[in-house]
Amino acid sequence: MKNHLSFLRVVFLHTISAFGGPQSQLGLLIKSMADRYQFFTSDEILDVNVFCQMLPGATATQTITLLGYKRGGYLLAFATLIIWTMPAVFLMSVFSFLTSSHAAHVPILLTFIQPMALGFLCFGSFKTLGLIHTTVSRFIFIISCLFVFVFFKSPWVFPAVLIAGATFGFLLNKKKSPAYKRSSLPVRFFPIFLFVLFFVTAGFLSEKARKNNWIERTPYNLFENMYRFGSYVFGGADVLIPVMYNQYVVRPESGYIKQYNKDVISIDRQAFLNATGVVRAIPGPAFSIAAFVGGIAMSGHSVVYQIAGCFIGATAIFLPSFLLGIFFFPLWEHLKNIESIRRCLSGVNAAVVGIMFAGALYLFQDSFILMKDRDLQQMIPYLFVFSSTLLLLFFTRISPPFIVLGVLLLGLVKLF
Repeated sequence: MKNHLSFLRVVFLHTISAFGGPQSQLGLLIKSMADRYQFFTSDEILDVNVFCQMLPGATATQTITLLGYKRGGYLLAFATLIIWTMPAVFLMSVFSFLTSSHAAHVPILLTFIQPMALGFLCFGSFKTLGLIHTTVSRFIFIISCLFVFVFFKSPWVFPAVLIAGATFGFLLNKKKSPAYKRSSLPVRFFPIFLFVLFFVTAGFLSEKARKNNWIERTPYNLFENMYRFGSYVFGGADVLIPVMYNQYVVRPESGYIKQYNKDVISIDRQAFLNATGVVRAIPGPAFSIAAFVGGIAMSGHSVVYQIAGCFIGATAIFLPSFLLGIFFFPLWEHLKNIESIRRCLSGVNAAVVGIMFAGALYLFQDSFILMKDRDLQQMIPYLFVFSSTLLLLFFTRISPPFIVLGVLLLGLVKLF
């Protein structure tokens, strides 16, 4: 591990500046790990990200974890996962402890995070544009970008664009693509065995706790819920958050639950909506909202019990992504050297860049609409933070964490 301390340091610096969702996180990852420190090439990072788009779970988390796995095996992958998730999990755990009066101050402190995140987002999108090299890739990129932008809110659009990108890449890319470097990663079945074991055991214990009316059944139900979400949710936090909202806010209020007096985990609607806003305004994975849900679910007892809830929620949501990723990734690395798959992959790469760019355009459009509702006094600092962030990222070597620190200080000035 001593040989990888510099890599883990870069992971930490990326973690505390990874605002703006997966669209900007990929660009910032390329800036730090490819352009500045040259741990990987831009194409290697994109290839890993493309693979992670095909798995359930948190795509950004899987991408950075598998980069650690590719560089140093299981141990480095696990250390990378911990460093990447810990800041966001800690912040969302703390938020689960805040009273409503204190929680009201959080949005004020984060006032200028939104324009800064938008600057990160625009920078990340332009960084990924540099990965489009051929005429076929440019065609797939433009079609994917337009299609995703028009149908952005439809959950089926992302898998449809990836499949279409693979098809166009296979049919149009007649030029023989260069072979990848042979992977030395061994294919081991222990991770998939653990994945199935946890899935079956969690389901069995959760159902047994429900049927036998165990007094302390909340931890079992919480772990099963989060592990199940992490095992089948595709599309990232934009899909996870509505699933959680239905499970913990809508379902407890249903007539069936009330009629039969079912004891289920229930979260106040406004508290959950506040958490969805905060998780978007902090660095790191949005899946860390599971720590908040776990803390609230087990907040009726001691502080230790609530801390355990945060830990259970965060562990259960990220564990499936980790196990599935390190099992399938070596298989993927070997399959990539099949010529037909390489041709498909060239199209998928271009489609992913199109998805990223369309996401940036869509969010930029939303932010511009919101800006029109602000008065001039509000709009000037908003535009100043956005443009300053963009200029510092493009034209200086200032690390993103220092930009984040400056923006938080601006929010602190406004708070007081």
